[in-house]
Amino acid sequence: MRLFFLIVGIFSISQINLLAAEAGMPQLDPTYWSSQAFWLILIFALLYLALSKIFLPKIKNNIDDREDKIKDDVDEAQKLKSVAEQKLIEYETTIENAKKEVQKILFVSKNKLSSDMQDKKKKIEKELELELKSAEQEIKNLKKESVTDITNISEEMTSKVIEMISGEPLNKSSVEAAVLESTKKKLGKYL
Repeated sequence: MRLFFLIVGIFSISQINLLAAEAGMPQLDPTYWSSQAFWLILIFALLYLALSKIFLPKIKNNIDDREDKIKDDVDEAQKLKSVAEQKLIEYETTIENAKKEVQKILFVSKNKLSSDMQDKKKKIEKELELELKSAEQEIKNLKKESVTDITNISEEMTSKVIEMISGEPLNKSSVEAAVLESTKKKLGKYL
């Protein structure tokens, strides 16, 4: 600022005619320099005061407000980040516990199912064994009955065949004895 006043002062004191002043440029005419310097100093002083007292404080306040808002937002983001990390840890812990619980439930269910299956298998085996014994008994009974039925049928057929061939009925006891002897020889291997 001093340099500016020094330059203005030197030009106003000096009485040198500048070539451009006579040609029609009043700014370079030394007679107007003092009024030009006054208005120049006054306008720049007013601009300086307006900028330094009105506009720059508002701009500085806006910048400070922005910095405070940014700091608050960053602090809030850090808090939310820590809360989110905590929730993530809780979530992962919950998932791990749920997985362990599921594994435990599966293990218990598998063991229970296995024991139930073993019990049912034993029960079914007992039932099958009883059915098998019952079926075997029925087969034995059927064999005995079939031997009796076969013997009776054989006796009837033999007596009818002999009666047809000879024309006379045979003694029933002799037919029974012959059929019994042949059935013992032949049917013995099937029983």
